Amino acid sequence: MEIRQPIHSDHVRTLDTEGLRRHFLIDGLFKPDEATLTYSQIDRIIVGGIMPVSQAVSFSPELGRHTGTDFFLQRRELGLINIGGAARVVADDQTFDIAAREALYVGQGTQQLAFSSVDAAHPAKLYFNSAPAHTHYPTRKVTLAQASPETLGAAETSNRRTIYKFMVPDVLPTCQLAMGMTQLEPGSMWNTMPCHTHDRRMEVYFYFDMNDSAVVFHMMGEPQQTRHIVVRNEQAVISPSWSIHSGVGTQAYTFIWGMVGENQVFKDMDHVPMGALL
Repeated sequence: MEIRQPIHSDHVRTLDTEGLRRHFLIDGLFKPDEATLTYSQIDRIIVGGIMPVSQAVSFSPELGRHTGTDFFLQRRELGLINIGGAARVVADDQTFDIAAREALYVGQGTQQLAFSSVDAAHPAKLYFNSAPAHTHYPTRKVTLAQASPETLGAAETSNRRTIYKFMVPDVLPTCQLAMGMTQLEPGSMWNTMPCHTHDRRMEVYFYFDMNDSAVVFHMMGEPQQTRHIVVRNEQAVISPSWSIHSGVGTQAYTFIWGMVGENQVFKDMDHVPMGALL
């Protein structure tokens, strides 16, 4: 498990490209028959990827030593979204089949977790976020049809997109984790513009559905001290609560957003007027 420390906005103003990428970019999320985990001390989120190919991938009790608990989810909850082939997930005594673009919420207190691919030739890719949790809510699968879709934006502003809210209070209860997926329509490249900050929540963006030559310029930093990180397929960016989080790509793409913080009100955001950006 890689550990990322918090970073003050004043410090970010001094960073070069390599420094921004070292602190905020997460790469190499999917490795065959492994689980990768990055622990950000910003709101204690854990970001990771699981790609079972020839065998099941399990969360062993040893993971608990990274969180000071007897097992990984003793004091945590977890949400995952599958961006690959069909998956099978065993959570204690329950088994879930998770197709592409379906999600699974795993409640606090779940001790045994195992992840496998239905077809090794088309392995699952399970992107997950995990947050500290104070109580147990039932483990539950969420399909794309159940994910409270909302279409926003316009072709004229190159940001026509559909937001699928998999883990929000209107869909299922969680302790603090909110998670969903935004899919841009062909010809649209901008996400979340006009931009905003979340003073009460941090967020992580995970970009995918991009070819090898495509990039997204992910915007971050304070509204009057903007920065950018060039992001490629299946990379993620950590966004502190003081930072804007927006992006524009060289083609349409899809991204998964995960939020952890004080509340789960989806529209609780501090909008930044376009004229205020520098």
